[in-house]
Amino acid sequence: MQPKPRGATRLYTDTTAIENRSRVLWGGASLLVLVLLAQLFLNDDATKDQPSSDSRPDPLVLATTQVAWEAMSEGQTLVPREAPLEWVDVTVRKGDNLSLIFNRAGFSDRDVFEVTTSEDGKALRKIFPGQLIGFAADESEQLLAVRHIESPLKQTVYTREEAKEGQFSSEVITRETEVRQRSVALTISSSLFLAGEQAGLSDGIIMELAAILGGVIDFALDPRRGDEIMILFEENFLDDEKYSDGNILAASFSNNGRLVEAFRFIDSYGDVGYYDAEGVSMRKAFLKAPLDFTRVSSSFNPNRLHPIYKTKRPHRGTDYAAPRGTPVYAAGDGRVVEAGYSRANGNYIFIQHGEAFKTHYLHLNKKRVAKGNRVKQGQIIGTVGSTGAATGPHLHYEFLVNGVHRNPRTVHKILPKARSLPETELAAFRKAIRQPVQQLAALKISGAETGETGTETGAE
Repeated sequence: MQPKPRGATRLYTDTTAIENRSRVLWGGASLLVLVLLAQLFLNDDATKDQPSSDSRPDPLVLATTQVAWEAMSEGQTLVPREAPLEWVDVTVRKGDNLSLIFNRAGFSDRDVFEVTTSEDGKALRKIFPGQLIGFAADESEQLLAVRHIESPLKQTVYTREEAKEGQFSSEVITRETEVRQRSVALTISSSLFLAGEQAGLSDGIIMELAAILGGVIDFALDPRRGDEIMILFEENFLDDEKYSDGNILAASFSNNGRLVEAFRFIDSYGDVGYYDAEGVSMRKAFLKAPLDFTRVSSSFNPNRLHPIYKTKRPHRGTDYAAPRGTPVYAAGDGRVVEAGYSRANGNYIFIQHGEAFKTHYLHLNKKRVAKGNRVKQGQIIGTVGSTGAATGPHLHYEFLVNGVHRNPRTVHKILPKARSLPETELAAFRKAIRQPVQQLAALKISGAETGETGTETGAE
Protein backbone atom coordinates (compact mmCIF):
# COMPACT_ATOMS: atom_id res chain seq x y z
CA MET A 1 0.00 0.00 0.00
CA GLN A 2 1.35 3.39 -0.97
CA PRO A 3 1.59 6.05 1.73
CA LYS A 4 -1.22 8.58 1.80
CA PRO A 5 -0.40 12.15 0.85
CA ARG A 6 -0.58 14.92 3.38
CA GLY A 7 -4.19 15.90 3.92
CA ALA A 8 -5.59 12.55 2.75
CA THR A 9 -7.10 11.64 6.13
CA ARG A 10 -9.38 14.64 6.25
CA LEU A 11 -10.34 14.19 2.61
CA TYR A 12 -11.27 10.60 3.37
CA THR A 13 -13.52 11.65 6.25
CA ASP A 14 -15.39 14.07 4.01
CA THR A 15 -15.80 11.36 1.37
CA THR A 16 -17.29 8.94 3.90
CA ALA A 17 -19.85 11.53 4.98
CA ILE A 18 -20.89 12.06 1.38
CA GLU A 19 -21.21 8.32 0.79
CA ASN A 20 -23.27 7.80 3.95
CA ARG A 21 -25.68 10.58 3.02
CA SER A 22 -26.17 9.14 -0.44
CA ARG A 23 -27.26 5.67 0.73
CA VAL A 24 -30.79 4.54 1.62
CA LEU A 25 -30.77 4.24 5.41
CA TRP A 26 -33.11 2.67 7.97
CA GLY A 27 -35.24 5.43 9.51
CA GLY A 28 -36.23 6.02 13.09
CA ALA A 29 -39.63 4.49 12.44
CA SER A 30 -38.11 1.18 11.33
CA LEU A 31 -35.89 1.13 14.39
CA LEU A 32 -38.89 1.80 16.62
CA VAL A 33 -40.80 -1.15 15.16
CA LEU A 34 -37.83 -3.43 15.78
CA VAL A 35 -37.48 -2.16 19.34
CA LEU A 36 -41.17 -2.73 20.10
CA LEU A 37 -41.05 -6.26 18.69
CA ALA A 38 -37.99 -6.96 20.82
CA GLN A 39 -39.81 -5.58 23.83
CA LEU A 40 -42.80 -7.84 23.27
CA PHE A 41 -40.50 -10.82 22.84
CA LEU A 42 -38.58 -10.05 25.99
CA ASN A 43 -41.77 -9.44 27.99
CA ASP A 44 -43.23 -12.72 26.75
CA ASP A 45 -40.13 -14.58 27.92
CA ALA A 46 -40.20 -12.76 31.21
CA THR A 47 -43.80 -13.75 31.99
CA LYS A 48 -42.83 -17.39 31.75
CA ASP A 49 -40.24 -17.11 34.52
CA GLN A 50 -41.59 -14.30 36.73
CA PRO A 51 -44.85 -13.62 38.56
CA SER A 52 -47.40 -11.65 36.63
CA SER A 53 -47.26 -8.89 39.24
CA ASP A 54 -43.73 -7.88 38.05
CA SER A 55 -43.96 -7.34 34.27
CA ARG A 56 -41.81 -4.18 33.94
CA PRO A 57 -40.03 -3.86 30.55
CA ASP A 58 -36.26 -4.12 30.28
CA PRO A 59 -34.57 -0.73 31.06
CA LEU A 60 -32.34 -1.03 27.98
CA VAL A 61 -35.41 -1.43 25.77
CA LEU A 62 -37.06 1.61 27.38
CA ALA A 63 -33.94 3.73 26.86
CA THR A 64 -33.60 2.68 23.22
CA THR A 65 -37.27 3.34 22.58
CA GLN A 66 -37.01 6.79 24.14
CA VAL A 67 -34.01 7.67 21.93
CA ALA A 68 -35.91 6.52 18.85
CA TRP A 69 -38.99 8.61 19.75
CA GLU A 70 -36.82 11.70 20.41
CA ALA A 71 -35.02 11.26 17.12
CA MET A 72 -38.33 10.94 15.24
CA SER A 73 -39.73 14.06 16.94
CA GLU A 74 -36.66 16.04 15.77
CA GLY A 75 -36.87 14.70 12.22
CA GLN A 76 -33.59 12.78 12.53
CA THR A 77 -32.62 9.39 11.18
CA LEU A 78 -30.92 6.83 13.38
CA VAL A 79 -28.83 4.33 11.47
CA PRO A 80 -25.99 1.98 12.25
CA ARG A 81 -22.73 3.59 11.06
CA GLU A 82 -21.22 1.85 8.04
CA ALA A 83 -17.64 0.69 8.11
CA PRO A 84 -15.35 3.18 6.32
CA LEU A 85 -13.92 2.26 2.96
CA GLU A 86 -10.42 0.84 2.98
CA TRP A 87 -8.33 2.54 0.30
CA VAL A 88 -5.30 1.19 -1.51
CA ASP A 89 -3.41 4.00 -3.27
CA VAL A 90 -1.30 3.46 -6.38
CA THR A 91 1.24 6.08 -7.50
CA VAL A 92 1.08 7.12 -11.15
CA ARG A 93 4.40 6.42 -12.85
CA LYS A 94 5.90 7.94 -15.96
CA GLY A 95 4.35 6.20 -18.99
CA ASP A 96 1.38 4.86 -17.02
CA ASN A 97 -2.18 4.69 -18.32
CA LEU A 98 -5.38 3.75 -16.50
CA SER A 99 -5.34 0.19 -17.76
CA LEU A 100 -1.86 -0.42 -16.33
CA ILE A 101 -2.76 1.24 -13.03
CA PHE A 102 -6.04 -0.68 -12.60
CA ASN A 103 -4.34 -3.97 -13.46
CA ARG A 104 -1.55 -3.22 -10.99
CA ALA A 105 -4.21 -2.76 -8.31
CA GLY A 106 -5.94 -6.03 -9.26
CA PHE A 107 -8.84 -4.68 -11.34
CA SER A 108 -9.87 -5.26 -14.93
CA ASP A 109 -10.23 -3.20 -18.08
CA ARG A 110 -13.98 -3.61 -17.61
CA ASP A 111 -13.65 -1.63 -14.38
CA VAL A 112 -11.73 1.06 -16.26
CA PHE A 113 -14.53 1.25 -18.82
CA GLU A 114 -17.30 1.50 -16.22
CA VAL A 115 -15.58 4.26 -14.24
CA THR A 116 -14.48 6.38 -17.20
CA THR A 117 -17.78 6.20 -19.10
CA SER A 118 -19.64 7.91 -16.28
CA GLU A 119 -20.73 11.50 -16.75
CA ASP A 120 -17.50 12.95 -15.34
CA GLY A 121 -15.34 9.86 -15.70
CA LYS A 122 -13.36 11.14 -18.69
CA ALA A 123 -11.53 13.53 -16.35
CA LEU A 124 -9.90 10.50 -14.73
CA ARG A 125 -7.91 9.91 -17.93
CA LYS A 126 -5.94 13.12 -17.27
CA ILE A 127 -3.36 11.71 -14.92
CA PHE A 128 0.23 12.80 -14.29
CA PRO A 129 3.26 11.13 -12.68
CA GLY A 130 3.30 11.47 -8.91
CA GLN A 131 -0.46 11.61 -8.50
CA LEU A 132 -2.33 8.88 -6.60
CA ILE A 133 -5.17 6.63 -7.78
CA GLY A 134 -6.95 4.97 -4.86
CA PHE A 135 -9.12 1.85 -4.97
CA ALA A 136 -11.75 0.50 -2.52
CA ALA A 137 -13.34 -2.95 -2.91
CA ASP A 138 -15.82 -5.13 -1.02
CA GLU A 139 -15.19 -8.58 0.46
CA SER A 140 -15.78 -10.21 -2.92
CA GLU A 141 -13.16 -7.86 -4.46
CA GLN A 142 -15.75 -5.96 -6.49
CA LEU A 143 -14.66 -2.38 -7.13
CA LEU A 144 -16.71 0.00 -4.98
CA ALA A 145 -14.94 3.32 -5.49
CA VAL A 146 -11.97 5.02 -7.13
CA ARG A 147 -10.35 8.26 -6.03
CA HIS A 148 -8.02 10.47 -8.07
CA ILE A 149 -5.81 12.49 -5.70
CA GLU A 150 -4.38 15.29 -7.81
CA SER A 151 -2.89 17.11 -4.81
CA PRO A 152 -3.46 17.45 -1.07
CA LEU A 153 -5.97 20.15 -2.00
CA LYS A 154 -8.06 18.30 -4.57
CA GLN A 155 -9.37 14.81 -5.22
CA THR A 156 -12.26 13.31 -7.16
CA VAL A 157 -14.09 10.25 -5.82
CA TYR A 158 -15.97 7.92 -8.21
CA THR A 159 -18.50 5.71 -6.35
CA ARG A 160 -20.44 2.72 -7.72
CA GLU A 161 -24.19 3.36 -7.78
CA GLU A 162 -26.16 0.52 -6.20
CA ALA A 163 -29.33 1.29 -8.15
CA LYS A 164 -27.56 1.43 -11.53
CA GLU A 165 -25.37 -1.52 -12.30
CA GLY A 166 -22.02 -0.69 -13.88
CA GLN A 167 -22.34 3.07 -13.31
CA PHE A 168 -20.33 5.40 -11.10
CA SER A 169 -21.14 8.85 -9.74
CA SER A 170 -18.44 11.40 -8.99
CA GLU A 171 -17.76 14.00 -6.32
CA VAL A 172 -14.98 16.60 -6.34
CA ILE A 173 -13.58 17.33 -2.89
CA THR A 174 -11.37 20.35 -2.34
CA ARG A 175 -9.55 21.87 0.59
CA GLU A 176 -8.34 25.39 1.22
CA THR A 177 -5.00 26.43 2.64
CA GLU A 178 -4.69 28.88 5.50
CA VAL A 179 -2.87 32.07 4.48
CA ARG A 180 -0.48 33.50 7.06
CA GLN A 181 1.64 36.63 6.84
CA ARG A 182 5.32 36.62 7.66
CA SER A 183 7.80 39.47 7.81
CA VAL A 184 11.58 39.19 7.70
CA ALA A 185 14.39 41.69 8.11
CA LEU A 186 17.83 40.73 6.85
CA THR A 187 21.22 42.34 6.33
CA ILE A 188 23.45 41.47 3.38
CA SER A 189 26.92 40.24 4.26
CA SER A 190 27.88 38.79 0.88
CA SER A 191 24.86 38.30 -1.40
CA LEU A 192 21.08 38.50 -1.43
CA PHE A 193 20.81 34.75 -1.87
CA LEU A 194 22.94 33.88 1.17
CA ALA A 195 21.28 36.53 3.34
CA GLY A 196 17.83 35.22 2.41
CA GLU A 197 18.90 31.64 2.99
CA GLN A 198 20.26 32.48 6.45
CA ALA A 199 16.96 34.20 7.30
CA GLY A 200 15.01 31.05 6.39
CA LEU A 201 13.54 32.35 3.13
CA SER A 202 12.77 29.79 0.44
CA ASP A 203 14.57 29.94 -2.91
CA GLY A 204 11.24 30.82 -4.52
CA ILE A 205 10.71 33.91 -2.35
CA ILE A 206 14.30 35.06 -2.89
CA MET A 207 14.01 34.70 -6.67
CA GLU A 208 10.61 36.42 -6.67
CA LEU A 209 12.08 39.33 -4.70
CA ALA A 210 14.90 39.62 -7.22
CA ALA A 211 12.38 39.58 -10.07
CA ILE A 212 10.28 42.34 -8.47
CA LEU A 213 13.28 44.61 -7.89
CA GLY A 214 15.19 43.48 -10.99
CA GLY A 215 14.28 46.56 -13.01
CA VAL A 216 15.83 48.84 -10.39
CA ILE A 217 18.54 46.73 -8.72
CA ASP A 218 21.38 44.89 -10.44
CA PHE A 219 21.87 42.05 -8.00
CA ALA A 220 25.24 41.25 -9.51
CA LEU A 221 26.69 44.70 -8.81
CA ASP A 222 24.47 46.87 -6.61
CA PRO A 223 24.25 45.01 -3.26
CA ARG A 224 26.77 46.17 -0.67
CA ARG A 225 27.80 44.70 2.66
CA GLY A 226 25.44 46.08 5.30
CA ASP A 227 22.50 46.69 2.94
CA GLU A 228 19.17 46.02 4.67
CA ILE A 229 16.13 44.31 3.21
CA MET A 230 12.65 44.17 4.74
CA ILE A 231 10.11 41.85 3.21
CA LEU A 232 6.45 41.15 3.99
CA PHE A 233 4.99 38.06 2.34
CA GLU A 234 2.42 35.28 2.63
CA GLU A 235 2.77 31.56 3.22
CA ASN A 236 0.10 28.91 2.68
CA PHE A 237 -0.44 26.30 5.42
CA LEU A 238 -2.27 22.98 5.42
CA ASP A 239 -2.84 21.16 8.72
CA ASP A 240 -0.44 23.58 10.44
CA GLU A 241 2.37 22.70 8.03
CA LYS A 242 3.69 25.01 5.33
CA TYR A 243 2.28 23.94 1.99
CA SER A 244 3.60 26.61 -0.41
CA ASP A 245 4.89 30.15 -0.75
CA GLY A 246 2.37 32.92 -1.20
CA ASN A 247 2.59 36.46 -2.56
CA ILE A 248 5.19 39.05 -1.66
CA LEU A 249 3.12 41.95 -0.32
CA ALA A 250 5.82 44.57 0.17
CA ALA A 251 9.59 44.93 0.25
CA SER A 252 12.17 47.60 0.91
CA PHE A 253 15.87 47.57 0.03
CA SER A 254 18.27 50.07 1.62
CA ASN A 255 21.08 49.90 -0.93
CA ASN A 256 24.20 51.97 -0.23
CA GLY A 257 22.13 54.89 1.06
CA ARG A 258 19.36 54.52 -1.53
CA LEU A 259 15.91 53.27 -0.47
CA VAL A 260 13.96 51.15 -2.97
CA GLU A 261 10.41 50.09 -2.04
CA ALA A 262 7.85 47.91 -3.78
CA PHE A 263 4.19 47.29 -2.92
CA ARG A 264 1.81 44.74 -4.42
CA PHE A 265 -1.41 46.24 -5.79
CA ILE A 266 -4.39 44.87 -7.70
CA ASP A 267 -5.98 47.59 -9.83
CA SER A 268 -9.64 48.00 -10.74
CA TYR A 269 -9.17 45.75 -13.79
CA GLY A 270 -7.81 42.91 -11.65
CA ASP A 271 -4.23 43.31 -12.91
CA VAL A 272 -1.48 42.65 -10.36
CA GLY A 273 1.64 44.78 -10.26
CA TYR A 274 4.34 46.13 -7.98
CA TYR A 275 4.79 49.87 -7.53
CA ASP A 276 6.87 52.23 -5.45
CA ALA A 277 5.24 54.49 -2.85
CA GLU A 278 4.41 57.07 -5.56
CA GLY A 279 2.62 54.54 -7.76
CA VAL A 280 5.44 54.14 -10.32
CA SER A 281 5.71 50.59 -11.66
CA MET A 282 8.70 48.51 -10.58
CA ARG A 283 8.58 46.74 -13.92
CA LYS A 284 10.96 48.54 -16.23
CA ALA A 285 11.42 48.00 -19.94
CA PHE A 286 14.63 46.04 -19.21
CA LEU A 287 16.18 44.16 -16.29
CA LYS A 288 19.27 45.77 -14.81
CA ALA A 289 21.04 42.40 -15.19
CA PRO A 290 20.06 39.28 -17.17
CA LEU A 291 21.00 36.91 -14.31
CA ASP A 292 21.08 37.02 -10.51
CA PHE A 293 23.43 36.46 -7.57
CA THR A 294 26.67 36.54 -9.55
CA ARG A 295 29.83 38.63 -9.63
CA VAL A 296 31.02 40.87 -12.46
CA SER A 297 34.36 39.79 -13.89
CA SER A 298 34.76 42.42 -16.62
CA SER A 299 32.90 45.67 -17.18
CA PHE A 300 32.25 47.74 -20.28
CA ASN A 301 35.70 48.93 -21.55
CA PRO A 302 36.46 50.15 -25.09
CA ASN A 303 40.26 49.70 -24.56
CA ARG A 304 40.38 46.31 -22.85
CA LEU A 305 43.27 43.88 -23.49
CA HIS A 306 41.63 40.64 -24.66
CA PRO A 307 42.62 37.77 -22.27
CA ILE A 308 42.97 35.21 -25.09
CA TYR A 309 44.05 37.14 -28.19
CA LYS A 310 46.34 39.50 -26.16
CA THR A 311 45.35 42.45 -28.29
CA LYS A 312 43.43 45.59 -27.44
CA ARG A 313 39.86 44.91 -28.35
CA PRO A 314 36.90 46.93 -27.14
CA HIS A 315 34.80 45.17 -24.55
CA ARG A 316 31.33 46.32 -25.55
CA GLY A 317 29.43 44.63 -22.79
CA THR A 318 29.55 43.29 -19.25
CA ASP A 319 30.84 39.86 -18.26
CA TYR A 320 29.00 38.08 -15.46
CA ALA A 321 31.07 35.22 -14.05
CA ALA A 322 28.76 32.48 -12.80
CA PRO A 323 28.70 28.70 -12.43
CA ARG A 324 28.04 26.73 -15.59
CA GLY A 325 24.32 26.13 -16.02
CA THR A 326 23.18 29.35 -14.26
CA PRO A 327 19.92 30.49 -15.94
CA VAL A 328 20.12 33.49 -18.27
CA TYR A 329 17.02 35.68 -18.64
CA ALA A 330 15.70 37.82 -21.46
CA ALA A 331 16.30 41.40 -20.32
CA GLY A 332 13.05 42.56 -21.92
CA ASP A 333 10.16 41.55 -24.15
CA GLY A 334 11.20 40.97 -27.75
CA ARG A 335 11.90 38.59 -30.62
CA VAL A 336 14.95 36.35 -31.13
CA VAL A 337 16.64 37.56 -34.33
CA GLU A 338 19.76 35.36 -34.12
CA ALA A 339 20.55 32.14 -32.27
CA GLY A 340 23.60 30.16 -33.30
CA TYR A 341 27.29 29.43 -32.78
CA SER A 342 30.52 31.12 -33.83
CA ARG A 343 34.16 30.55 -32.93
CA ALA A 344 34.40 33.84 -31.07
CA ASN A 345 30.97 34.08 -29.48
CA GLY A 346 30.30 30.41 -28.83
CA ASN A 347 26.58 29.76 -28.41
CA TYR A 348 24.88 33.12 -28.71
CA ILE A 349 21.41 34.71 -28.78
CA PHE A 350 20.45 38.17 -30.11
CA ILE A 351 17.08 39.66 -29.12
CA GLN A 352 15.40 42.66 -30.79
CA HIS A 353 13.25 44.82 -28.50
CA GLY A 354 11.10 47.10 -30.65
CA GLU A 355 12.91 49.18 -33.25
CA ALA A 356 15.62 50.86 -31.19
CA PHE A 357 16.94 48.29 -28.69
CA LYS A 358 18.81 45.02 -29.00
CA THR A 359 20.52 42.72 -26.49
CA HIS A 360 23.25 40.09 -27.04
CA TYR A 361 24.00 37.03 -24.90
CA LEU A 362 27.30 35.20 -25.63
CA HIS A 363 29.27 32.09 -24.55
CA LEU A 364 26.12 30.19 -23.51
CA ASN A 365 26.31 26.56 -22.52
CA LYS A 366 22.83 25.83 -23.89
CA LYS A 367 20.26 27.81 -25.87
CA ARG A 368 16.60 27.39 -24.96
CA VAL A 369 15.08 29.56 -27.68
CA ALA A 370 15.40 29.63 -31.46
CA LYS A 371 15.43 32.30 -34.13
CA GLY A 372 11.99 33.80 -34.56
CA ASN A 373 10.74 32.99 -31.02
CA ARG A 374 8.93 35.66 -29.04
CA VAL A 375 10.25 36.06 -25.49
CA LYS A 376 9.04 37.76 -22.33
CA GLN A 377 11.11 39.70 -19.81
CA GLY A 378 12.55 37.28 -17.25
CA GLN A 379 12.06 34.22 -19.47
CA ILE A 380 14.95 31.75 -19.36
CA ILE A 381 16.62 31.80 -22.78
CA GLY A 382 19.76 29.79 -22.02
CA THR A 383 22.39 28.91 -19.44
CA VAL A 384 25.85 30.22 -18.60
CA GLY A 385 28.76 28.44 -20.28
CA SER A 386 32.26 28.93 -21.67
CA THR A 387 31.77 28.21 -25.36
CA GLY A 388 33.76 30.14 -27.95
CA ALA A 389 36.65 32.42 -26.97
CA ALA A 390 36.12 32.27 -23.20
CA THR A 391 38.54 31.60 -20.36
CA GLY A 392 35.85 30.32 -18.01
CA PRO A 393 32.10 30.08 -17.45
CA HIS A 394 30.49 33.51 -17.79
CA LEU A 395 27.83 35.45 -19.65
CA HIS A 396 28.90 38.26 -21.96
CA TYR A 397 25.99 40.70 -22.17
CA GLU A 398 25.67 43.61 -24.61
CA PHE A 399 23.08 46.36 -25.01
CA LEU A 400 22.66 48.26 -28.29
CA VAL A 401 20.62 51.42 -28.92
CA ASN A 402 19.99 52.13 -32.62
CA GLY A 403 22.88 49.81 -33.49
CA VAL A 404 25.38 51.49 -31.12
CA HIS A 405 26.80 49.61 -28.13
CA ARG A 406 25.98 51.22 -24.79
CA ASN A 407 27.16 50.41 -21.30
CA PRO A 408 24.54 48.00 -19.90
CA ARG A 409 25.18 49.43 -16.44
CA THR A 410 24.19 52.99 -17.34
CA VAL A 411 21.93 52.64 -20.37
CA HIS A 412 18.81 52.64 -18.19
CA LYS A 413 19.23 56.39 -17.77
CA ILE A 414 18.18 56.95 -21.38
CA LEU A 415 15.49 54.28 -21.52
CA PRO A 416 11.76 55.09 -21.50
CA LYS A 417 10.34 55.85 -18.06
CA ALA A 418 8.31 53.25 -16.22
CA ARG A 419 4.51 53.35 -16.34
CA SER A 420 2.73 55.01 -13.42
CA LEU A 421 -0.71 54.27 -12.05
CA PRO A 422 -3.40 56.57 -13.49
CA GLU A 423 -4.94 59.19 -11.23
CA THR A 424 -8.13 57.13 -10.97
CA GLU A 425 -6.20 54.33 -9.21
CA LEU A 426 -4.02 56.38 -6.85
CA ALA A 427 -6.57 56.79 -4.04
CA ALA A 428 -7.20 53.03 -3.86
CA PHE A 429 -3.45 52.38 -4.11
CA ARG A 430 -2.57 54.68 -1.21
CA LYS A 431 -5.27 53.06 0.92
CA ALA A 432 -4.09 49.56 0.03
CA ILE A 433 -0.44 50.19 0.96
CA ARG A 434 -1.13 52.03 4.23
CA GLN A 435 -0.82 48.92 6.38
CA PRO A 436 2.21 47.42 4.54
CA VAL A 437 4.03 50.76 4.90
CA GLN A 438 3.42 50.68 8.66
CA GLN A 439 4.49 47.03 8.89
CA LEU A 440 7.76 47.67 7.06
CA ALA A 441 8.45 50.67 9.28
CA ALA A 442 7.80 48.62 12.41
CA LEU A 443 10.02 45.83 11.12
CA LYS A 444 12.84 48.28 10.46
CA ILE A 445 12.57 49.71 13.97
CA SER A 446 12.48 46.20 15.45
CA GLY A 447 15.57 45.21 13.47
CA ALA A 448 17.42 48.36 14.53
CA GLU A 449 16.62 47.76 18.20
CA THR A 450 17.73 44.14 18.21
CA GLY A 451 20.66 44.69 15.88
CA GLU A 452 20.12 41.19 14.49
CA THR A 453 20.61 39.88 10.98
CA GLY A 454 17.76 37.87 9.51
CA THR A 455 15.25 38.65 12.25
CA GLU A 456 11.65 37.75 11.55
CA THR A 457 8.18 38.12 12.93
CA GLY A 458 5.45 35.51 12.90
CA ALA A 459 2.03 35.50 11.35
CA GLU A 460 0.19 38.79 11.45
